[in-house]
Amino acid sequence: MTVNLIGLTREVYKGLPTTLCAGCGHNSITNHLIKALYDYGLEPHKLAKMSGIGCSSKTPAYFVEQAHGFNGLHGRMPSAATGAKVANRNLVVMGISGDGDTASIGLGQYCHMIRRNVDVTYIIENNGCYGLTKGQFSATADVGSTQKGGKVNEYATIDVCGLAIELGATFVARSFSGDGKQLVPLLQAALSHRGTAIIDIISPCVTFNDHEGSTKSYAYVKDHDIVLHTADYIAGGREITVDYEPGTVRDVELDDGSHVLLRKLDIDYDPTNAGLALGVIHEAGARGEFVTGLLYVDTHARDLCERERLPKRSLVELDEEALRISRSDWDALMRP
Repeated sequence: MTVNLIGLTREVYKGLPTTLCAGCGHNSITNHLIKALYDYGLEPHKLAKMSGIGCSSKTPAYFVEQAHGFNGLHGRMPSAATGAKVANRNLVVMGISGDGDTASIGLGQYCHMIRRNVDVTYIIENNGCYGLTKGQFSATADVGSTQKGGKVNEYATIDVCGLAIELGATFVARSFSGDGKQLVPLLQAALSHRGTAIIDIISPCVTFNDHEGSTKSYAYVKDHDIVLHTADYIAGGREITVDYEPGTVRDVELDDGSHVLLRKLDIDYDPTNAGLALGVIHEAGARGEFVTGLLYVDTHARDLCERERLPKRSLVELDEEALRISRSDWDALMRP
């Protein structure tokens, strides 16, 4: 039986069966997470999986069933992740969010988590739409993209990677759910990073973003009227994978005939230059491309626990004697 470096099988890193649509990009991300964590050799009891609300926030149920997990309020996951990390510095905290949970209702929390440099791996499963409420544009939808009904998005896009760099994030990357060769190492690098590690993953919605004019889709869906009630029939879609060289552009044709342009960063690209990273993001956006890879990293910044000079011993391990002020100190504090 094949085991990883800490003697665990791949089965240990699996979770419950997915309830997401067949062919959903989020399921591909789950498979990449399982591989990344297995190869990384992470001890399951040290992992804390945090999520908010949305299709993406169901993902933690599908990998490492023996890990800790917390499903919070919509957009409030960063607060729960911050609390978990501050209370127990020994935990590996991983947040799974979506473009709605992050760039809309949770935007404020996203921003403050970054500026505090909380030691958390933050994954954004980005499909550009609200999958739980029938596919409306999310804040990450590209200008000029269209909904299934033909409506064109006229509102400016919130680029979660560009915003993260502006706010001082110390690890920022973007990838595609179908590019496991690139994504798995990025996930492992993020786990190794001390500080906020943002990975924006373009993850196609097979249900509401599969039509001509969409910029974040790759499969199709059929709707059927049923006599007893109205229901949607979601046909299984195929997973699209890509493998292309650094510094090149890959035109990925989706099942509906639409296209996504992916540009992989050059090998000699300097990810420690924030200004360069922002320029690359803006230039790629102007060309209608998604630039993928490690966009920016700062290995010298201190994380939240270090900045606040928290004790090396986790707060959850402190007993009453260590936490309670002594009688003499209390009397001195209350003395006029």
